[in-house]
Amino acid sequence: MTLAPETTTMKVQLRLDDVWLTVCDLTQLIPGRGVAALLPDRSQVAVFMDRAGRTYAIDNRDPFSGAAVLSRGLTGTQQGRPFVASPLLKQRFDLESGQCLDDETVRVTTYEVRTS
Repeated sequence: MTLAPETTTMKVQLRLDDVWLTVCDLTQLIPGRGVAALLPDRSQVAVFMDRAGRTYAIDNRDPFSGAAVLSRGLTGTQQGRPFVASPLLKQRFDLESGQCLDDETVRVTTYEVRTS
């Protein structure tokens, strides 16, 4: 038996300046895994959903390597704060603030996220 994929009208949106941009369907997010989305300026964003259903979005570019890979990183928590670890050099980035947890001088851009 083949099951049809679940569909929903819920969309994940990012705030860019004063505009909300739809980047994917909520069903594309799997807790603990990232999804990359292309923005209108050709940059990329990494979108995550944690196991509690909260969504986060950060720049997909790893500032240490320059590669667009953060959406493929491993997620976890440190002292209750969600983070993603780069799959290349393993630096961890706080999903709420964008702060690198391993180098306080480095930060990635974060985006306000909503589902609607």
